[in-house]
Amino acid sequence: QAQLVESGGGLVQAGGSLRLSCAASRSIFSINAMGWYRQVPGKQRELVASITRGGTTNYADFVQGRFTISRDNAKNTVYLQMNSLKPEDTAGYYCNTLPPRPGYWGQGTQVTVSS
Repeated sequence: QAQLVESGGGLVQAGGSLRLSCAASRSIFSINAMGWYRQVPGKQRELVASITRGGTTNYADFVQGRFTISRDNAKNTVYLQMNSLKPEDTAGYYCNTLPPRPGYWGQGTQVTVSS
């Protein structure tokens, strides 16, 4: 079975930084693009950032300039470097393909930013 495992979340003060990692199976990582998504309690899941296998990136307006998505094709891993974190960034963060595949959603990793 394909697998996506997120890690790196935690509790951080506003203005701080975290780096999230998504370890993917090769069969998933071979997809053209990967994305980081987040879901705020009580709200819909939203796309945060995406990256193609060749390294082309795209960001949601609410994180552009603060977050950086990257990937290591040799390690089948996608990263999300999050700087200048804000309380409104508090959410569960998930990785998946772009577009996402329903069967690939994992447990995610929780990011909580205190004011």
